[in-house]
Amino acid sequence: MLREVVRTGVSLDSVYGETIQRIREQEGGQSRLGMEVLAWVSHSVRPLRISELRHALAIEVASKDLDRENIPPLDTVLGSCLGLVVVDEETSTVRLIHYTLQEHLFADHILPNAHQTLAEACLAYLHYEWVKGLPVDVDPNLSDMPFLEYSSSYWGIHAKEGLSGGVKSLALELSNLYDTHISSTLLFNRINCFGSSSATPYLFTGLHCASYFGIIEVVTSLIEMKNCHINQRDCIGHTPLMWASRQGNEEVVGLLLTRGDVVPDEPDNDGRTALSWASSLGYEG
Repeated sequence: MLREVVRTGVSLDSVYGETIQRIREQEGGQSRLGMEVLAWVSHSVRPLRISELRHALAIEVASKDLDRENIPPLDTVLGSCLGLVVVDEETSTVRLIHYTLQEHLFADHILPNAHQTLAEACLAYLHYEWVKGLPVDVDPNLSDMPFLEYSSSYWGIHAKEGLSGGVKSLALELSNLYDTHISSTLLFNRINCFGSSSATPYLFTGLHCASYFGIIEVVTSLIEMKNCHINQRDCIGHTPLMWASRQGNEEVVGLLLTRGDVVPDEPDNDGRTALSWASSLGYEG
């Protein structure tokens, strides 16, 4: 495609626009599939492996479990995008055909609700019955559930960018069972790159998670609940305020500090406070 553009002198934006229009005009489910693939590949936090993308595309938000018959074959996934998405042979990840395509998708607001769609899919996956039934203290076999690591680690990033009523509701449901959910283990073990280590993130709650991601609307709802322990220390001694400070989430930090029951100088297991974390990581605000 790109060689033909160079040879004929046609602009890339024109080619991209025409191809996306052709994707939308495909019959059956190919149109929806093609646009979903573009949304995932262009808006994912990191490049998705083939297996991850295929499972993500099979998610139905209203279902209680993943129907594996919905997992599309790779050639169907790629075919639905009419050449705009390819597989990187070295990494086995899926990428756009050229970086200028991502610029085109973003500049023309072609996928305005992408983050909302991705957040809903991630959260729906984490609410599947077989996922909720996984033990929190045992490493899962990710080869059988390739999308579990991505959905656990990045749902909050998509939710913060595309927080709808449905996304917020799913996020709050997850938060209420978070410290006994396998996704807490996967997220905690990825983000705990400082301080003490712990195989099982005991007491790493939904409020810790929402504060880490900086989802102010979810934090607000959680701290208004009667059973909220706003100074709860997790297994490494971090409070919600400390996680928000570590991430530079100023809005959440400000909200928590307005509470008269927050202890701002609570130290973690290594003796560090929220202020020391924020200052050491360069978050002046």
